[in-house]
Amino acid sequence: MCYGGERLPSKEDFDVDGPTRPTAAAARLAAVNENEAVVENLRDRLAETEARLERARAREAALSRQLEEMKRFVSVMEILETYLKRRYREQQDQLCRLFSPGCSYPVNWMGIDREPLCLVGEGGFL
Repeated sequence: MCYGGERLPSKEDFDVDGPTRPTAAAARLAAVNENEAVVENLRDRLAETEARLERARAREAALSRQLEEMKRFVSVMEILETYLKRRYREQQDQLCRLFSPGCSYPVNWMGIDREPLCLVGEGGFL
């Protein structure tokens, strides 16, 4: 069978209600629904981003507090180090004066890593 120049019948041609072509109103409704879906998706993504940002800010605040605490700790350790070095030098001086009338030890400006050198006569402590 040949239909000539006519087109072959489609499934829509056999539909009881006739061909279903989207009307302008239906197209607008579909576009509105699609836009609403896009907006809802964007709102969800924005909410997730804001939640991540809030967690990041909380983490930053916690790390800042921890950093300040560590800075205070380092400051206290530096104060203790200075105090202990001074006490060590004072004790060296006191021991030198106690055991020898002529005691000297080399000055070390970079720290105290040398023992005092006590100059005593024969039979003294060396």
